[in-house]
Amino acid sequence: MEKHLVEMMRNRAARYGAREVFRYKEPGAEEYKSYNWQELVSITDRVAKSLLALGFGPGSNIGIFSDNKPQWTFADLGILAVRGVTVPFFATASKLQLKYIADETLMELIFVGNREQMDKALWLFSHSASMKMVVCFNNELTADEDPRCLSWNAFLKTGETYTSGPGLEQILKSAEPGDLATIIYTSGTTGEPKGVMLDHDNFFSCFKNHDERLIVTEEDVSFCFLPLSHIFERGWTYYMLYKGAVNVYLENPKTVIEELPKVRPSVMCTVPRFFEKTYEGIRSEEARWAPGKRKIFEWAVLTGHEYSAYLKNNKRPPLGVRLRRGIADILVLKKLRSIFGGNIRFMPCAGAAIRPELLKFFHAAGLFVNYGYGSTEATATVSCFRDDIYEFESCGTVMPGTTVKISNEGEILISGPTVFKGYYKKPGETAKVLKEGWYYSGDQGTFSEAGNLIMLDRINDIFKTSGGKFVSPQKVELLLGDDHFIEQVVVLGDNRKFISALIVPSFAALRSQFPEISRKHNEDALLISDGSVVDFFRKRLELIQEDLVPYERVVKFTLLHEQFSIENEALTSTLKLKRKVISALYEEQIEVMYL
Repeated sequence: MEKHLVEMMRNRAARYGAREVFRYKEPGAEEYKSYNWQELVSITDRVAKSLLALGFGPGSNIGIFSDNKPQWTFADLGILAVRGVTVPFFATASKLQLKYIADETLMELIFVGNREQMDKALWLFSHSASMKMVVCFNNELTADEDPRCLSWNAFLKTGETYTSGPGLEQILKSAEPGDLATIIYTSGTTGEPKGVMLDHDNFFSCFKNHDERLIVTEEDVSFCFLPLSHIFERGWTYYMLYKGAVNVYLENPKTVIEELPKVRPSVMCTVPRFFEKTYEGIRSEEARWAPGKRKIFEWAVLTGHEYSAYLKNNKRPPLGVRLRRGIADILVLKKLRSIFGGNIRFMPCAGAAIRPELLKFFHAAGLFVNYGYGSTEATATVSCFRDDIYEFESCGTVMPGTTVKISNEGEILISGPTVFKGYYKKPGETAKVLKEGWYYSGDQGTFSEAGNLIMLDRINDIFKTSGGKFVSPQKVELLLGDDHFIEQVVVLGDNRKFISALIVPSFAALRSQFPEISRKHNEDALLISDGSVVDFFRKRLELIQEDLVPYERVVKFTLLHEQFSIENEALTSTLKLKRKVISALYEEQIEVMYL
């Protein structure tokens, strides 16, 4: 029985040998290159020996600060091979975020990927008491004048003559399932970041759960474009190794739509924002079509919905539906799937709430978006869709091997072998969420009549108006965000007399709706200040919110021309809204709404 991730990797390499394991593309290159399983073991061993030669071994907390690339995983597995602990950083983390984590973990070595990341890491030499060495994956971007900064090749050479200590086989033989594998710092929507401690057994328990729920084989090709610093893509990358599948690394996630037809993956992790942007692009393109073409498109999508309604209840569609769907597929649906490469079997999706209508649209196109719920503290997946019966309004059924219950206060509680062991150096915070074998998630949820888990909102996000009414901002945001003209929305109203909202419009749809005003206002900021546009949104909100109770309705709103993003710190690395940050960023605009 395998008990260590590196042991697992070596076992698969012995089975697959010269078969491809990783695919990647150098920046600016057109063609993809590959690594095979034998090369994976060889490079991982070289990383491990170099770490040992430099004095790093069991228990060493070592950072990785880079965009996705094979070297990310080579370094990760090399760290684990010496029984070290990998501490990932999001690729655009700030200097202060780096310092906080480096100081808390007493980090001495960090791997980096590009010039900006290297400069931030070098800054730690004079601002962190522990940092001693930086290794840059890019051999052309080393600080030659500083001996503490090594290129990837120079680093690998340091281990070529290592003989002075215990060998890798000896170190791995002493490994235990309970060895700490990684410390993943949560994105910190509230308060300071907390380091989630996951051991090797957490990951193997996760693999077992996935084996009982998903069908993944050595023939699959996965597209790795979500950040490896997050548990979702990182755990999935381990699972691809476990299954013997091919993993294709994408360094620049902004090019994912462009690269999908080239990679043609069969599986890939996704987040709701990915589908929101893709859907928006599809609808914007549709708006430019002739009326006849739009009618054919809408008919095909409606036919896809009818067909999908049978599939989600594990029923065979009637012959007439199958025939119409076949025509719809030829005319439209197959072309929609080609956006994703045309070879997708299913796409795990999690990280934030998603509108059911969005799920239905992509399922109607024949794309199985396997939506689920999870957390870093539970080694990612807690629940997800089954492949036979599922409800679009839910997060699927609880994973095998995991137990979920709802507390009297409506909080989702999780138990099982995938639950983490605690927060690094934060026993007080750990005690707040780990109680009598249960992880208190901080999420409000319930179960549907069919037994599917429904995540309602973050408990800390639910606010109370000055009139004493409790409001779930996520509920209102999902409703408003389903509108074709709304790109992003944040609902406000804590201890206020009414609900307000900050709205980022879909400018492509808006300019299509107001061509004359658009010609007059080239800048988005000027467009949304036009009285006709503001009035248009006011009337749309009134229509959209008809079914909400009065105290849940947005009374006043402000249109914004800048999107909420990771770069302006309005979103976490997993694309969740940072409500406190947003409230501070737009304090002036918010206060004007309550005058």
